Amino acid sequence: QVQLVESGGGLVQAGDSLRLSCTAPGRTFVGYSRAWFRQPPGKEREFVGAISASGATTKYADSVKDRFTISRDIAKNTIYLQISTLSPEDTALYYCARCPQGYEICPTVNDYWGQGTQVTVSS
Repeated sequence: QVQLVESGGGLVQAGDSLRLSCTAPGRTFVGYSRAWFRQPPGKEREFVGAISASGATTKYADSVKDRFTISRDIAKNTIYLQISTLSPEDTALYYCARCPQGYEICPTVNDYWGQGTQVTVSS
């Protein structure tokens, strides 16, 4: 089954930085925008940010836009989520997803998902 693969999560201290990766095998995900989501414990999954297929454009949820940065390495078919100044409120399972119908509706229209990578921030 084709899916995205997230990595880079772990247990970190408040104030640390972390970079998550989302790798896509094969050509299924070439030329598509991708998004990051997260699901805190006991809460619903929420949109974090998205990056266009070219990597030239990004968008973020208002709650994270000052600390989160999404980038893309097209040659590696990988996107990244750089998180700075982590706080316990960032504790969540972080997912990436493909946006099959374009960048603008990445927050709401997704098809392929990864299994997620857990980020736990201790105070």
